[in-house]
Amino acid sequence: MALKPEPTAPFHSVQYALRVLETISRHGGGVTDVQIAREAGLPVAHLTSLLLMLRREGYVEQVADGAYVIGDSLVLLGSGLTRREALEAKLQETLTELRDSVGAAVYISRYIDGEVKITQFADGPRTPKVNEWVDFHSAAHASAVGKCLLTQLDQNGRRDHLSRHKIARLTSRTITSEQILFSKLDSQPPTVPVLDLQEYAVGTVCAAVPLTAGSAVGCLALSLPIEHAHRLRSAADTLNRRAAPVVMALAI
Repeated sequence: MALKPEPTAPFHSVQYALRVLETISRHGGGVTDVQIAREAGLPVAHLTSLLLMLRREGYVEQVADGAYVIGDSLVLLGSGLTRREALEAKLQETLTELRDSVGAAVYISRYIDGEVKITQFADGPRTPKVNEWVDFHSAAHASAVGKCLLTQLDQNGRRDHLSRHKIARLTSRTITSEQILFSKLDSQPPTVPVLDLQEYAVGTVCAAVPLTAGSAVGCLALSLPIEHAHRLRSAADTLNRRAAPVVMALAI
């Protein structure tokens, strides 16, 4: 199942969105889109889609005269001791909306202290999360989450991980050759979701996209039961397009 590169992958636009937020933050009384475009160095056509996303996520608001001001989400994320709680709540809200949008369980995963960790997820009765029958720490070579995180590591980082978590055959589709695995990771386009087509668990397909926020290694992923595999392509495309708010929250 091949997915075409998505030219508007989230990490390509988040830097622009941060410049927009910085510009709006400098104008406490509000600022027009024309002035934002001029100060941030963005064409108005490109700015329009960014402002729509930022408004939808509550990072900016548009006041009566059409000017833009910072929104409640941005205020909360900068509120001192409550920042971490506000960030987690905002991410959970975003994940829940994304779960409903793609019709699948969704996850945020980070590579922390040399380990794969699922830090947040959103599932439901009709969107069950994947059965972690093998610890994700030990299954990076097979899962979409793990492979997506490994693509963001250099060769030494990958080898270090696999020296601690040996490659094992989890299903008949699992790649068990380090050479083949590294070759596939190296050829993975950064704008195309990483797929797991029953490599981690029989009966489950998954997709993951990288979350690039500073030096942190992370990803956003979804899982579907095999009977919904026909929806993986469209769900993965939606995941890719909707990842920007998650990257934004992690980057602020």
